[in-house]
Amino acid sequence: MKFRFNYKKDISPKYLLLTLSVICIALIIVSAFFPDQLKPVKSFIGRYVTPLQQSVEGIGEKVEDKLEVFGDVKELKEDNKKLQTEVTNLKNDISRKEAELAELQELRNLYDLDELYPDYNKTAARVFSVDSSGFFNEFYINKGLNNNVYEGCNVLSDDGLLGIVVESYDNYAKVRAIIDDRSNVTGEIGAAGVLCNVKGSLQTMKEGYLVASDIDKNSIISVGDKVISSSVSDRYMYGLTIGYVSSVSYDTNNLTQTAEIVPTVNFNDIKDVLVIVDRKQEVNY
Repeated sequence: MKFRFNYKKDISPKYLLLTLSVICIALIIVSAFFPDQLKPVKSFIGRYVTPLQQSVEGIGEKVEDKLEVFGDVKELKEDNKKLQTEVTNLKNDISRKEAELAELQELRNLYDLDELYPDYNKTAARVFSVDSSGFFNEFYINKGLNNNVYEGCNVLSDDGLLGIVVESYDNYAKVRAIIDDRSNVTGEIGAAGVLCNVKGSLQTMKEGYLVASDIDKNSIISVGDKVISSSVSDRYMYGLTIGYVSSVSYDTNNLTQTAEIVPTVNFNDIKDVLVIVDRKQEVNY
């Protein structure tokens, strides 16, 4: 049988500690009284152990530097997260300010529009729903019977006539614009007040104009002339701007002329309007 030495079982820890202690004491005594004899040991330590120790210290310093870098990266990430939050808050603030400025501009526009027609009583309203896509030819406003908005009330936007209320309920009303295919407005052109009929047409509005027909052939009208609602109109108040003449041509019947009218209202984007609460006087024949 081969004998195996197991130091974990055969050597008691207290004897091992005692042995190491004795060796350390012996080395101290030898170092104190016989320094010359330890020169080879010191030379060995200086040549091999010391560089190894320095290498270990260098590695330790590099590890410490890396840990500091990791700490800086973590701190930078936290700072970046805070900055991103601040940027998001600033963007939200800017969006709110822009919305407030836009609303303020809308109110200024309504005030200016109100000043253009001082003879009529008006109330402001906001569009909240649109029946169609593309043009605002039919839409709903947030004022109704409770605000004296009745069927037949004229509606203004930008610098002129937008349309007319065709249905009214307690808290809202339906508006039909003058560009709608079912709309007809008796108008007057220029300083001479030449009568015409402005017909609504979504088709011609795709080209940016409405047609004014039934103009007497002897009437003198020019490009740039202003077109307003006529005093003889049965549904629209007098003097509301419809648009401006962009072209004129004689009809083939040699009796009338036709003009193209560029509306003063932008029918692509309507947010706030003024409703004239006064209504055209109805005549019963």
